Amino acid sequence: MIDARFQQQLYFIKEIDKLKGVIRRINIMDGSRMENTAEHSWHIALMAAVLAEHSKEKIDLLRTIKMLLVHDIVEIDAGDTFAYDKDHQKSKQERETKAAARLFTILPIDQAKEYRALWNEFEGRTTPEAKFAVAMDRLLPLMQGYALNGKVWRENGVKQSHVLEHQKQIMHGSETIWNYCEQIINDSIVNGYLNP
Repeated sequence: MIDARFQQQLYFIKEIDKLKGVIRRINIMDGSRMENTAEHSWHIALMAAVLAEHSKEKIDLLRTIKMLLVHDIVEIDAGDTFAYDKDHQKSKQERETKAAARLFTILPIDQAKEYRALWNEFEGRTTPEAKFAVAMDRLLPLMQGYALNGKVWRENGVKQSHVLEHQKQIMHGSETIWNYCEQIINDSIVNGYLNP
């Protein structure tokens, strides 16, 4: 017989499978299809492992990776909120907080507390791990937009000022990565991918 704790964990694992069905508003880098949120979370977690040496401050890499793997789970209920959709951004915090309350409490109490704390830490953006995690979360869509010659930016009327405003969080997590982002943004303007 399966004990209650294991049943809760299995139910959570089944529930998070739904993240694979949350489609984001950006294509994967080869442009062949839209990305789903589970792919995004996996990709930025691996990016953190590869790029950890560029963190502005020393980080606990395992904690950072766990944070990146749980930070978008709330999109199962709240959906993906496109970074440049000002109207949808207004309700994002409320929708995601409600989703976190439901989703993390599926787990046994100790794990629910741990994963909710990681989600809150990411949202708070004050610890070295959260700052670096946010940098990874912002870097990937910028790289995707650039790889696709600004397709998502042009289709949504996104300008340089919008991208700079959204990406500035990166500088708190990594100077090296921020410098790279500035290069991408400047090159995107020169190539006409992004309007100044």
